[in-house]
Amino acid sequence: MSEEILVNVTPQETRVAIIQTGVVQELHIERSSARGLVGNIYIGKVARVLPGMQSAFIDIGLERAAFLHVADIWEQRKPNEAEKPIEKLLFEGQTILVQVIKDPIGTKGARLSTQISLAGRFLVYLPQETHIGISQRIEDEAEREHLREKLQSLIPAEEHGGFIIRTMAESATDRELEADIAYLRKIWQDLQKASRVSGAGTLLYQDLTLAMRVLRDIVNEDTSRLRVDSRETFQKMQGFAENYMVDMLPRLEHYSGERPLFDLYAIEQEIEKALSRKVELKSGGYLIIDQTEALTTIDVNTGGFVGGRNFDDTIFKTNLEAAQTIARQLRLRNLGGIIILDFIDMDNPEHRDAVLAELKKALARDRTRMTVNGFTALGLVEMTRKRTRESLAHILCEPCPTCQGRGEVKTAQTICYEVLREIVREARQFNAREFRILASQTVVDQFLDEESQSLALLEDFIGKPISLQVESAYPQEQYDIVLM
Repeated sequence: MSEEILVNVTPQETRVAIIQTGVVQELHIERSSARGLVGNIYIGKVARVLPGMQSAFIDIGLERAAFLHVADIWEQRKPNEAEKPIEKLLFEGQTILVQVIKDPIGTKGARLSTQISLAGRFLVYLPQETHIGISQRIEDEAEREHLREKLQSLIPAEEHGGFIIRTMAESATDRELEADIAYLRKIWQDLQKASRVSGAGTLLYQDLTLAMRVLRDIVNEDTSRLRVDSRETFQKMQGFAENYMVDMLPRLEHYSGERPLFDLYAIEQEIEKALSRKVELKSGGYLIIDQTEALTTIDVNTGGFVGGRNFDDTIFKTNLEAAQTIARQLRLRNLGGIIILDFIDMDNPEHRDAVLAELKKALARDRTRMTVNGFTALGLVEMTRKRTRESLAHILCEPCPTCQGRGEVKTAQTICYEVLREIVREARQFNAREFRILASQTVVDQFLDEESQSLALLEDFIGKPISLQVESAYPQEQYDIVLM
């Protein structure tokens, strides 16, 4: 399936949209002020060792200390030698070379590893290892063995590191693989030199910018065109392509039209839709997507779809369409972690199997590692999607200041009753001449209309006058009581 990649660049951010058959399948956004940390290599300082959690907090110069688990500490062990506890490997104040494997997400700091890996176009270099691994996406055993033998013949005799062969290496020539090996070894040598003269908290290596990573990681033989609207970025991408992927040069294009590139393909509307809780299906059904700290839930509904022959058929068709849409929404929104899918209940086991098969087929396009379990006893599908960076909503949005991210606000009536209780408390503590309520227009209107009797009863009860004042800047839940 041919795909087109659009790169929109401004001084503040870079946005990438991947389009297949005219439909946006993926969105990537990187802001200059908050570039992703995954792949960055630092000299870290052990701030605290936690034997009970078999983890440590490492200071790498960020606002929050990063997290290192014992399973992510590389150590050279003899065959059958047991893994050492973290207190035997690290001590407070120790400086170590670490790499970020997961960006800070929410309140969690970055996750680290001491096993260094450097990604190239065709290979990933593991300087501390000796083995050759192969991407799981390359499934043909004969091809896997062929690639392993080819790489072994190209690795210099003095090389002690290991490599992982990436999916793109299937079509790589010997010359391209040799260039990748040389490029990765040079990065490692420069990094080692810098580490000897740098102090704790120093950033030694930063991964490529998003625009360059598009060329290295996303472009493949199915990419028909890559359009970028910045001449400076276009020239940098040209230079990268000349060195590492000459066959991509004819497909690399600088867009200089008057109309914004993303407007040309209606990407802005797609971004707005990807931030919405409700996703409409073509059939008339819809999805409700709720993202929480622990997991994401996706609920499928028939909506206005009345279907054809019978109710079971309507449900089945809605679920099939939902399976395809869910896979696309996961990519668009970059949803990760635990994901619970609540398809409409199906009595027919064949229908359930067909929907599950359709879901797995649609998810196969995803570049991110996933696991999908079958239907549970409650009719839910449980799946996981690896989370290495923030979701689209967390990049572009923040919790609503009015509802504090709940998605709901207290009714004007509820606020009125809170105010009345608060005045009773204040009247018992302070001997004021008058109580003045400062609140939003809706709350004041409620007091003047439906709750006027409640206010009058309270005035009689406390024996003090109560006045109202509208504060137009106050949201519905905010109020103040002034003692006069």
